[in-house]
Amino acid sequence: MTVWKEVIKLLPNESIIYYADNANCPYGPRPQEEIIKLSVEIVDFLLQKKCKLIIVACNTVTGAAIDFLREQYQVPFVGMEPAVKPAALRTKTGRIGILATEGTFGGRHYKETSRRFGGDKELIIRTGTGLVELAEQGDINSIRAEKLLKKYIQPMIDANVDYIVLGCTHYPLFRPLIEKLILNKIHILDASEPVARRTVSILSEYNLLNTAGEPNYVFYSTGKIDVLKKTVQNMNFNLNYSCVFTNMFSTPTP
Repeated sequence: MTVWKEVIKLLPNESIIYYADNANCPYGPRPQEEIIKLSVEIVDFLLQKKCKLIIVACNTVTGAAIDFLREQYQVPFVGMEPAVKPAALRTKTGRIGILATEGTFGGRHYKETSRRFGGDKELIIRTGTGLVELAEQGDINSIRAEKLLKKYIQPMIDANVDYIVLGCTHYPLFRPLIEKLILNKIHILDASEPVARRTVSILSEYNLLNTAGEPNYVFYSTGKIDVLKKTVQNMNFNLNYSCVFTNMFSTPTP
């Protein structure tokens, strides 16, 4: 959802289908073979809906499956990559905090980027176990969430990092709590905006960019649709266009 928010800012005329696989979340601890299988099912569904480009808005799935997906399908894919490169180029202390999932840390994209750009930096990494589940439940402002975040963020503060990379698309939902913990003294980076810019670039390159007309937004969920609706409402998108929320096993609701 944090990626989707940036995409609609730059692509106000594009209709978008959002597929939330809540029923199988979190993906982080799952083996690569299972992630690929789930990804193929989702891509097949989106292609049936005539999608012209697919954003893999998950660091874990990007690391585990995007190479396979690009080999198997002709549609353009845009993937996620933890913002290690900009953090490494900008750091003054030489110390960077990275909060991500187990799957992201084990994926090719993170390993290659951290080795290439963070090899001479001190990387304080933490696996954000439990954060995805809280985000999926809409529990992003509670004392429980704050305590869990402090467990992961405090070692980064103690290590004198000047940048914290949020290597999971769920984690920016906790940004207000993270800013409270770091007292606005540490920069926070995530890849949502660069992914949106990359999406615009690819659509332009393939001559697929829609520059006129009113968009439609359709949200699919394999879990509880009310949680997804609540997340959209809480993020204050101020949407003026048609939004339809659909549980994969029920009828759509406006």
